Amino acid sequence: MFTSVGSLFYTYMTWQANFYGSLTQASTLSLGSDGDGEVYIPFKDILPMVDPTDILFDGWDISSMNLADAMERAQVLDYELQQRLRPYMKHLKPRPSIYIPSFIAANQKDRADNLLSGTKEEMVAKLRQDIRDFKTSKKLDKVIVLWTANTERFCAVEPGLNSTAKELLDSISKNASEISPSTLFAVASILEGCAYINGSPQNTFVPGLIELATQKGVMIAGDDFKSGQTKFKSVLVDFLVSAGIKPVSIVSYNHLGNNDGKNLSAPQQFRSKEISKSSVVDDMVESNPILYQDNEKPDHCVVIKYVPYVGDSKRALDEYTSEIMMGGKNTIVLHNTCEDSLLASPIILDLIILAEMCQRITFKTENEPEYQSFHPVLSILSYLCKAPLVPPGAPVVNALFKQRACIENIFRACVGLPPQSHMTLEDKCSSLTLDRNGFLEKTSELIDGHKKELTNGSSPLVTDGSGHLTNGTAVNGHIGNGYALQY
Repeated sequence: MFTSVGSLFYTYMTWQANFYGSLTQASTLSLGSDGDGEVYIPFKDILPMVDPTDILFDGWDISSMNLADAMERAQVLDYELQQRLRPYMKHLKPRPSIYIPSFIAANQKDRADNLLSGTKEEMVAKLRQDIRDFKTSKKLDKVIVLWTANTERFCAVEPGLNSTAKELLDSISKNASEISPSTLFAVASILEGCAYINGSPQNTFVPGLIELATQKGVMIAGDDFKSGQTKFKSVLVDFLVSAGIKPVSIVSYNHLGNNDGKNLSAPQQFRSKEISKSSVVDDMVESNPILYQDNEKPDHCVVIKYVPYVGDSKRALDEYTSEIMMGGKNTIVLHNTCEDSLLASPIILDLIILAEMCQRITFKTENEPEYQSFHPVLSILSYLCKAPLVPPGAPVVNALFKQRACIENIFRACVGLPPQSHMTLEDKCSSLTLDRNGFLEKTSELIDGHKKELTNGSSPLVTDGSGHLTNGTAVNGHIGNGYALQY
């Protein structure tokens, strides 16, 4: 980690070390209310999460360039800041990686000088050895593997190839051509018992890989970092549809000049990204049958162009056309400019920190003899992914506020707090009073001539002050008539 002073450097930016853009490190959540109003704490303090400054990094790359030269080539950080970091970066070099030319754009060939050789089975064995070496040499408690490499084309999904765990492992043994590098990394990670997160849009998690993770009880998450344009889309469309406004056309245009943009200039790799970006509004559209008939969706077009001059400063333009009352039209046009890598980097930290936290949470009901973990497919991390991976048969949620509420309420349950309902009945019903713990006491009031018991809508989950929930639900291993959680 680095520390920099807030002086003005060669460019328009003033650099200062922070974690802005990180859900866990730079946002807050509400614990509830007291006599002085809403009480907020840093998100990272609700549970004992890993401190990002305690994380050690290692990795693989098809380019042998040391990290100091790679930093200069990327042109993301300010020049003077690069010079300050260079002494710490120049000795860091990536491990050799897997290069299968058919999976990424041909324009990446000139970077490919740091490659693993051998069969796919031999490459998986080498990756596993690298993971063990990293864990042992650095005396680490845990390793999490996260794919931040280039977008691949979609691989084929076929019976006999990768539809079951056995088929996938057999196909690797046979050196089958349709097993992608990202899937090989995932297999190596899972076999080493390490959580694996896919930060790109390709179909790394073929059915056989999901089955393998389930068999081994190893957590996986993805797909594709949700950082800018798509995150905004998952908010705006949710707002429009929930307000009874009907989006009928969504056109999203991007241009950027970093190596991600260069790779995406190839048609097959762009198609992977297009699929990832286009599915983000589906659940919101399906939630309102008043606006949309069965199988009806807005027209949705995604364009990405490679413009080398702009570098990492990504430009995103969006046009949302909606139908409103009496045949009227409403058009919203947005323009966004941002450093693409600086939006994505905090999300990488969040994915690692939250995945590690989820590995330590277990729960059970009163009728279950043993605690259980989350399903290996960590859909709780959907907030950070464009195309959320969910357990087979589970619904996909893309609406951003629902995704964040999922994380927040699960973490609240771990410390014996009720789900956040936002009812705030204490401000809406004059007869309601708060008890000494700040929770609403039951109060009687005549409504339509009948006596009614009023609560804050969450009374079954109110704690008694000792970590136990009043309906018998408890945390940290105590059992009641509901769920018990521990971490």
